[in-house]
Amino acid sequence: MDTKVLSVGGSIIAPDAVDVNLLSEFSAMIVSWLTEHPDSRLIFVAGGGGPARNYQNAYKQVAEKFTAEQKNACAFKDEASFNYACDWLGIMATRMNAQVLKTVFGPLCPQDVVTDPTAVSDFKGRILVAAGWKPGFSTDNDAVLLAEKFNADTVLNLSNIEKVYTDDPRKNPDAKPIDEISWKDFRAMVGDEWVPGKNCPFDPIASKKASELGLKVICAAGKNIENIRAILDGKNYTGTTIK
Repeated sequence: MDTKVLSVGGSIIAPDAVDVNLLSEFSAMIVSWLTEHPDSRLIFVAGGGGPARNYQNAYKQVAEKFTAEQKNACAFKDEASFNYACDWLGIMATRMNAQVLKTVFGPLCPQDVVTDPTAVSDFKGRILVAAGWKPGFSTDNDAVLLAEKFNADTVLNLSNIEKVYTDDPRKNPDAKPIDEISWKDFRAMVGDEWVPGKNCPFDPIASKKASELGLKVICAAGKNIENIRAILDGKNYTGTTIK
């Protein structure tokens, strides 16, 4: 059974609220593709998106308003503890997004949402849906671990960007899109540190693991359904290949 892994950014599933039209178009394409490829199965790993950042930002704003008494009683004493708590807010958002995906695909996804990629040993049905596992990295890392477990050689990373750029194009007008990049050069761009809510093309922790495994990662726009289909079909596509 050929297995493909798609890391579906939360910004695609729920930029603020759940994107009903996008999910409808996405699920129709996936059902069609699975019908034409009876020997294939898919793993979806859901990100946190807008809901994750909304809850993380809300907590940060509350913490900024703490009185001296609240700070003494409630404030985390170090940055690591603060990041750990924020990570859990994001993780819980990924689990809600994952449950939505699982429900949309009904009997095609008979298993419960996977919350620990190291514990799942079986794959029933045609679709497996996973969510955030634990603090320290994003769901991109869960996607890489599931690719390793189920012998997938590629992770398709779907987000709100069409390609990886040399810099943030919103801040740097000279930033250039990248069609293909090595893991060495990509990791030099994103660094080695994970910060909850960090917005980067592919999680630094996941990048390290994917590089060690020799995985290929394709970063592409999650709302371009035709392009996603082209990638699944092995045809020409728009995106950035990291290998």
